Amino acid sequence: MREWIATNGLGSYASLTHSNYNSSKFHGLLVACLNSPSKRWIFVSNVDDKIHIADDIYNLKDIKGKFSHDLFPSINYDFKGVNLKKTIFLPHGKNISIVRYSFKIEKPIAFTHTPIINSRKFNDITENNNFSIRQDPIENGVCINPSNIKKTLKIILHDSIYTPAEHWKEFHYEKDRARNDSYIDYNIYIGDFYKKVEESTEYYLIFTLENRVNRDYSSLFLKEISRKKNLFNQSGLPSIFEKLVISTDNFIIKKGSGKSVIAGYHWFGDWGRDTLISLPGLTLVTGRFDIAKAILSGLKDFCHNGLIPNVFMDWNSKAAYNTVDASLWYIDCVFQYLKYTNDRVFLNEIWDTLKSIIDAYRYGTDNEIFMDEDFLISHKPGLTWMDVKLGDYYPTPRSRKAVEIQALWYNALRIMSRLAIISGKDDEYQILSERVKENFNSQFNQKYDVIDKKDLSFRPNQIILVSLDFPMINKDLQVEIVKEVQEKLVTIFGLRTLSPNNLEYKGSYLGEYNRDIAYHNGTVWPWLMGPFIKSFIKVKNYEHSWRKYAFENFLEPMFHVFGKNWDGSIYEIFDGDPPYAPRGCISQAWSVAEILRSWVEDIENISPIYKNIFNSTEICV
Repeated sequence: MREWIATNGLGSYASLTHSNYNSSKFHGLLVACLNSPSKRWIFVSNVDDKIHIADDIYNLKDIKGKFSHDLFPSINYDFKGVNLKKTIFLPHGKNISIVRYSFKIEKPIAFTHTPIINSRKFNDITENNNFSIRQDPIENGVCINPSNIKKTLKIILHDSIYTPAEHWKEFHYEKDRARNDSYIDYNIYIGDFYKKVEESTEYYLIFTLENRVNRDYSSLFLKEISRKKNLFNQSGLPSIFEKLVISTDNFIIKKGSGKSVIAGYHWFGDWGRDTLISLPGLTLVTGRFDIAKAILSGLKDFCHNGLIPNVFMDWNSKAAYNTVDASLWYIDCVFQYLKYTNDRVFLNEIWDTLKSIIDAYRYGTDNEIFMDEDFLISHKPGLTWMDVKLGDYYPTPRSRKAVEIQALWYNALRIMSRLAIISGKDDEYQILSERVKENFNSQFNQKYDVIDKKDLSFRPNQIILVSLDFPMINKDLQVEIVKEVQEKLVTIFGLRTLSPNNLEYKGSYLGEYNRDIAYHNGTVWPWLMGPFIKSFIKVKNYEHSWRKYAFENFLEPMFHVFGKNWDGSIYEIFDGDPPYAPRGCISQAWSVAEILRSWVEDIENISPIYKNIFNSTEICV
């Protein structure tokens, strides 16, 4: 069952199915970040709407509606002479969720709206009577004070009559049950807002944690429409990109005085690796260079012993540094940012951080990350993007010398060599990069996933050897890798994480095994389509006919499945076998970002304005 998402730039969201049904404990009409972008708390699960026509009462959940998405999620009802459009939106930067009811009617009708309340961490469930609520009537509404958190939820509906009540009801979440997760939850039906409607009009049901609310709700709606349209206009991209560009905004969130990225909805927080892989698609191809700079500056402040954090924990925002690739992606992202902006001042500001990363990898840092005698990077298990851990067991350990880490290491050294010349600094990196290249190629005599262990498991990681700006393998080998990846791993929604020929391959994410076993052992990841498309077009010499082929074969089929009411969201993962059922988060930052980036930069060949300066063999100082 398809789901929609609406966000507010703080990490808060509203999300339900296309039929406005709760199929997951992560669903709700107001899931608020209490300390952006962390501490997400469900306050409003849903609202039960009943329509009074003459002497009959009908529940909207029993009436078949038609979902649509035009900047906001809406459900349209056409029933017994009533045409109703129910739209949900969140004003940017505020913990407010608004339901807009817009009608065309021929005779007077009335509505009863019954809010369904909860009060819990968004990944928990509520047991019966886990908390109590106090209801305090206010003008045109009610204040709800849950006993388990010091927050007040205001519910407002102008020109209505509110009758308080309290009724607990057990919810069963089908999606969570399928995931073998906790799925039985209790919610409170609080009371009824009764409102008469005499003529065609619109009105707004407000759920807010804010002390003050602009009472001109129509202006809030129009302001949010204008903001979204301006975001797209700022990108300067053709209209075909509008849905994906607007979708990117869901992930960019406030963090202190800066910016960060929510890795995915519903349950991810801000992750370093995900942020960096996403950054070009979210901020650079969309023309939001100030946000890119703010994100890079924010991560710089958390760089510790040459390591960029892997994740900031949701409830306490503590940084965890269990990643070997985030720091190398960071150097790559700075390079991509410079290709779009030529921001030499920022390069000077950030140089010491970039240098500290290379020094840490070269001489050794945490998690047994160090440059070995062969000049390749060695690391502990579970530090690459295939990082699942079950107790003490790693389904995809990939230590010590994962192939994409070596690709990123060489790429980072070449970037640093270029940037050193641009900055008028000593180039300590070019000679070292040549040694890395020589030693890598002497060992990479087959398509290994992990170099020193001679692991021949065919995975998508070797596509990074081709996709980065500075590949260290020859053109013939690049062509071979792209061809074999296309034959074995490419699907309609992305790349499989393991060839179906492998005995460890899991064609379904859910089965008679822990789902994390399948996470990187066959499950399809859309974000990988980005580096694949870049690699495919690169080995085809950027010819127009092959760029056209790439769109028609690698993106268009996916867009066709998503359909005309698609909101630009792309799932985190899909099953490895047909029909490729969507799994995981309903909207993932790097899925959206890499599909958009590859479409813009690689297929449409809309290049960064300063690309030739930074990629040329002769650097202009």
